[in-house]
Amino acid sequence: MIKILFIEDDLPLALGVEYTLKQEGFDVVHAKNLSEAREQYKNNEFNIILLDVMLPDGTGYELCKEIRKNSEIPIIFMTACDEEGNVVMGLDMGGDDYITKPIRVKELVSRINAVLRRRGVAPKKEENSNKIISGDITVELLKYKVYKKEEVIDLTTIEYKLLLLLIKNNGNVLERNLLLERLWDTDGNFVDGNALTVYIKRLREKVEDDIKNPIYIETVRGIGYRWAKEAKEV
Repeated sequence: MIKILFIEDDLPLALGVEYTLKQEGFDVVHAKNLSEAREQYKNNEFNIILLDVMLPDGTGYELCKEIRKNSEIPIIFMTACDEEGNVVMGLDMGGDDYITKPIRVKELVSRINAVLRRRGVAPKKEENSNKIISGDITVELLKYKVYKKEEVIDLTTIEYKLLLLLIKNNGNVLERNLLLERLWDTDGNFVDGNALTVYIKRLREKVEDDIKNPIYIETVRGIGYRWAKEAKEV
């Protein structure tokens, strides 16, 4: 698995980017300042660094200079400033790429994979598992097919993406707002709270033996939903 050191002091932004990168199959370690970043870099091995320029205790340029003294690890700068001088300075210091905020996560994933390919590191999609198994439910990721026991389950696009969000985070509670944001973001269509309730109901009807006593999709009142069954990627 590709391991990323992600250095960003804007915590709401960091949480969103970190969550999405993990959903995309990356292992992400977040540091909110240069001090934490130096400690993480010292004690772990990473494949790539995502480096914010303006940090509470200095600039990303400083860290890049330090790292480039003895390492060629790929570095992508992230900043709200897109002036040519800043971009050139970052690249001249040894940065591999430069992305401006607001971050478009799909673009960021593409840039990460492009940098890794240039450096001869296998992008995460080449390392991903092909199948997820949870109880009687099997998801074949490359074929976009879902089976209950050995029977194919017919899911809509949103139902399939909702299933993946839940099953890949098995054991964890996903808030309704988070699910709404992820479904809206991936489909480009607005999904409201009432629609989410309907999608959950329809998905339960397809994966559960008894929707009144679900063993897969559990409701956590006032918060959201959880895939309650253990799932493993193979």
